[in-house]
Amino acid sequence: MDHPENDEKYTGLTVNSGVAQPPSVNPYLRRHRRKPIPTAAEMVDGILKGDITMLSRAVTLVESIQPDHYALAQEVIEKCLPYSGNSRRIGITGVPGAGKSTSIDVFGLHVLRQGGKLAVLAIDPSSERTRGSILGDKTRMEKLSQHPGAFIRPSPSAGSLGGVARKTRETIVLCEAAGYDNIFVETVGVGQSETAVHSMVDFFLLIQLAGTGDELQGIKRGIMEMADGIVINKADGDNIGPAQLAQAQFKSALHLFPPAESGWAPEVLTYSGYYELGIAEVWDMIDRYFAFVKENGYFERKRNQQARYWMYETIDSRLRSHFYDNPEIAALLADHERLVLSNRQSSFIAARDILDYYFSKNKSCMVEDK
Repeated sequence: MDHPENDEKYTGLTVNSGVAQPPSVNPYLRRHRRKPIPTAAEMVDGILKGDITMLSRAVTLVESIQPDHYALAQEVIEKCLPYSGNSRRIGITGVPGAGKSTSIDVFGLHVLRQGGKLAVLAIDPSSERTRGSILGDKTRMEKLSQHPGAFIRPSPSAGSLGGVARKTRETIVLCEAAGYDNIFVETVGVGQSETAVHSMVDFFLLIQLAGTGDELQGIKRGIMEMADGIVINKADGDNIGPAQLAQAQFKSALHLFPPAESGWAPEVLTYSGYYELGIAEVWDMIDRYFAFVKENGYFERKRNQQARYWMYETIDSRLRSHFYDNPEIAALLADHERLVLSNRQSSFIAARDILDYYFSKNKSCMVEDK
């Protein structure tokens, strides 16, 4: 680059070339380059071999909202489907502070000592304002996160429990294909997520605390109706008495509900996740449940019901997306919303007009396709 200062009329003035770029503080540092996305065949091959890195990349694709990622993820899931279904899926829920993560840590270690592999899929609550999540479940599962036979994957709810539930079910398929024969699904513990998680697991475990006034609240929310087992945590020290009292209260409350479709009578146990007391007894209860439902055929019936449920849920989800992602519909919604808010049109007439337009447009498209 020419510098006017170097002109002859500026004799005696020189311009230095500048300071040389100093070497890197870390000579071993290399620029990070994002690896290209593997093909579906490469991912499936890695998953079937138990490659955790490839499994993690496939789960990331499942959670992605990009259309091209969605197509690739569905291809991977379809190819992994024949290798899935060979696990015990256990949902774990409870109010915040009940000790779900600590319990999963000790339950998981107990399972791994018996052999096999464990995947923990934790649905982490997201901020309503920022949509961000801490995703700190691994930090609360200190021992399990270091075990080579465990795979822990937190997923943000991002304000859409239905969408997270669908992605969690697809992640279960991937984990099963990777050889994980025990799957824990931890809920956010806010009430609505329990129903979604219940529709994808074989056993639903409800963790409760003693002396929190939550006994009757549990009945109101209806979560107890879904529970296959109820466990009272923190039954240690001076809290053993209150925990046993809560155990008796829950046992009495269970008599108010009609018999479960499985024919199984839910049990109520006490344990201490922190001191690892009563863990074997809780797991023996879960073993008895699986033996019971497999013998009477309910296990297969429930798996079939869940597969049918998620087929219709997926159809509903795609139809909603097709409707609301349509730019013409978005403009029409805005116009009719103004009419409704100004009392110039009723909500029902506005909805009818929008749907009539949507159906007429799609009917003409179907005719053209034919």
